[in-house]
Amino acid sequence: MSFDCLLTGGVLPDGSTADIAITGEKIAAIGPKIDGTANETIDISGNLVSAPFVDPHFHMDATLSYGIPRINKSGTLLEGIGLWGELKPQLTHEAVKQRALDYCDWAVTQGLLAIRTHVDVCDDRLLAVEALLEVQKEVADYIDLQLVAFPQDGVYRSPNAMQNTLRALDLGVDVVGGIPHFERTMDDGRRSVTELCEIAEKRGLPVDMHCDETDDPHSRHIEQLIYETQRLGLQGRVAGSHLTSMHSMDNYYVSKLLPLMAEAEVSAIPNPLINITIQGRHDTYPKRRGMTRVPEMLAHGIRVGWGQDCVLDPWYPLGNADMLDVAFMGLHVAQMTSPADMSRCYDMVTNQNAAIMNLEDYGLQVGKKASLVVLDAGNPIEAIRLRPERLLVMAKGKVIAKRERQDTQMSLPARPSQVNRRHKTP
Repeated sequence: MSFDCLLTGGVLPDGSTADIAITGEKIAAIGPKIDGTANETIDISGNLVSAPFVDPHFHMDATLSYGIPRINKSGTLLEGIGLWGELKPQLTHEAVKQRALDYCDWAVTQGLLAIRTHVDVCDDRLLAVEALLEVQKEVADYIDLQLVAFPQDGVYRSPNAMQNTLRALDLGVDVVGGIPHFERTMDDGRRSVTELCEIAEKRGLPVDMHCDETDDPHSRHIEQLIYETQRLGLQGRVAGSHLTSMHSMDNYYVSKLLPLMAEAEVSAIPNPLINITIQGRHDTYPKRRGMTRVPEMLAHGIRVGWGQDCVLDPWYPLGNADMLDVAFMGLHVAQMTSPADMSRCYDMVTNQNAAIMNLEDYGLQVGKKASLVVLDAGNPIEAIRLRPERLLVMAKGKVIAKRERQDTQMSLPARPSQVNRRHKTP
């Protein structure tokens, strides 16, 4: 049998060793030893190979804008929103597009090939929406890019935000977003959830809301989101992002909330790098962790995925498009340190995030799209521990990024020179 490409000796996330044969844009075969010829054979022996990384929560319109026009001195969410408001009038179509394309280049090198990005629609120009729609088309051959119509300043609080949300959806934006906790009142927040979910139901679109991104235990818009999901038949199409108020809620109330969330099939997207940086800023000590109740959600069967959220923007001064950094931080803050939980954190930045985004044709399976990443690690836990080099990234059957493994050459006193391969655990 003849193939276009044959990857030999890779280690799958379940620990088995397999060859992967690719024909065209699809995975043609996976097995311990594939017989046949190939136009190209690549030896990946001993290296972890998996489906590509997926980020279900990002802000590409703001990325790489750190320091423009100034730096967020307090580090708070509210100053970040204010700073973004100062930056918006200075945005140009060209600058937003170029920064987004630069970020997509970073993403490719990290094996990140699917991203859901929220795009602010409160600027009447819809400049960022139009720029990112162009980016979406330009990167379509290698990155699945979903856009969320996001009224950053509140769909009621900001003039024309509701109208602009509808305009953005008319232009082809994929997902309905919202920010109920930033409306002027709790009642406005609840009403915004209802109206935005109704828009999504009428248009047949998913919903992904910034929901309860606050330390206030009385911010409970997730309850309204769950209710509207059930009422409108949106099960499996709705995600609540952040949900940080849940870390401060009464335990009895949460014991009622989580089963309802599971029943409605509402997914959760915590963003550990940003949540633990922004939340708890008003606390002295003890200081809250600032992240939602991930282990408890998982125990109730709720789909949870880790999100990156921000890279070098008004809210976060770090980041590099590496979803393993996100999983690493999430693992620590959620105290998910058993072998099963650590492996699950890897699954959250791959398969679970893909499911939240309803990605079609995703996964390391025969017949699926031949998009994958090869890492200089022996298993998923080792990959999270080391955040190693991505040795090869493939999108739709084509190698789009490749680098050689960097071994460390050592010459120590009284010991022979040796090569230390990083992923070999002592």
